Amino acid sequence: MKKLAKCLTLSLACASAALPALVDAKTMRLGMGDPLDSDQGAYASRFKDLVEYYSAGDIKVTLYPNGAIGSETEMVQNARLGSLDMALVGIGNVTPFSKELGVLTMPYVIKSSSDAVKITTGQLGDHWNQLAQKQVGVNILGWTYSNFRHLTNSKRPVKNMEDLKGLKIRVPQNPIMLASWEAWGANPIAMAWTETFTALQQQVVDGQDNPYIVNNTMKFYEIQDYVTEIHHQYSLQPLLIGKRTFDKMSDEERNILTRAGLEAQQHALMFQVSEADKAKQNMIDNGMEVFTLEDEDKWIEMAKEKVWPQFYDSIGGKESFESVLEQLK
Repeated sequence: MKKLAKCLTLSLACASAALPALVDAKTMRLGMGDPLDSDQGAYASRFKDLVEYYSAGDIKVTLYPNGAIGSETEMVQNARLGSLDMALVGIGNVTPFSKELGVLTMPYVIKSSSDAVKITTGQLGDHWNQLAQKQVGVNILGWTYSNFRHLTNSKRPVKNMEDLKGLKIRVPQNPIMLASWEAWGANPIAMAWTETFTALQQQVVDGQDNPYIVNNTMKFYEIQDYVTEIHHQYSLQPLLIGKRTFDKMSDEERNILTRAGLEAQQHALMFQVSEADKAKQNMIDNGMEVFTLEDEDKWIEMAKEKVWPQFYDSIGGKESFESVLEQLK
C-alpha cells in the first residue's frame, strides 16, 4: 500500500503550487449514487473539505448522496450539459457516452489495486481524461478506488460457473458487463443503481455485484444471503465535472479543483484498504455466507475468449487494448 500511496503522491506534485484566494464565492453541487458512509462518500467528503480549504471558503461544495438528484446516468448527462456541476459515478455508467472508456470495464483486465492505480494515473490517466473530454464532454478530476465487485445473491451459494446459471443479476447499462455475465451463464438485467435495492427486495433480480464497502453501506445483507468473491472487475468511480462548467472557471479555480481531486483520490484508496475488511465482517455478522470460486480460471478463460473479442472495435481496436495490457505489466 505504501507503493500505491507513493504513486498517487507523485501525481499531486504538478498540482501543489500555491493557490491564491478567489474573489467571488460560489457553491457547486456534487451528486453521487452511494451514501455518505461509502467509499464514494469518503472521496466526496474529503474533496469538499479540500476545495473549501484551498479556496479559503470562496468555493463551497454541496453533496447530494444516495442518488438524491437522479440516477448516475442522469447525473453524467446533466454534468455534460452543465445543469449539474459534478458527478461521482461508477465507470460503467459513463461508458454509454464513450465506448472507448469501456476498456476500464473489460473483465479480468485489472488484477490488483496496483493495477487500478496504474491504469488511472500517468499516461493512461491522461488518455482516459482526454477521451472523457472529447467524447463525453466532461473532465475527470479524480478516481475513487472501490476494489473488486463481488457477487451477492439471495438464491444459493455460488462456488462455480454451474452454480451461477440462470441467476438474474443486476448490472449497469454497460454492454461489456452484460456480455460478461451472459458468457458465464447468468441472466443479466440492466438497471439503474437507484432501483437496485427495491428490485432485490422484491426479487425482480436475484443478485448484483459490488465491492464490500458498497454492499455493506447499502445494507444488502438485509435482503441477500450469499457473497461470492469474484475478481472480474475492479470498481472505479471517477469524479466528473462538465467541460462547460470547467472551461468557464478561472485558472485558480481549476487548479483548486484539480489538486483537491487528486488528494481525495489518495484518501479514497487508503479508506478502501482500511475499511473493506470491516465491511466484509459486518456482512458476515449480519448473517451472510461468503464463498470463493473453485473455477475462476474458467471465468478468466471465458472472458478472454468470448467477451474481449466482441468489443475490440468499440473500445478503440485490439492493438490499443493490448497496449493498455502491456502498460499494466
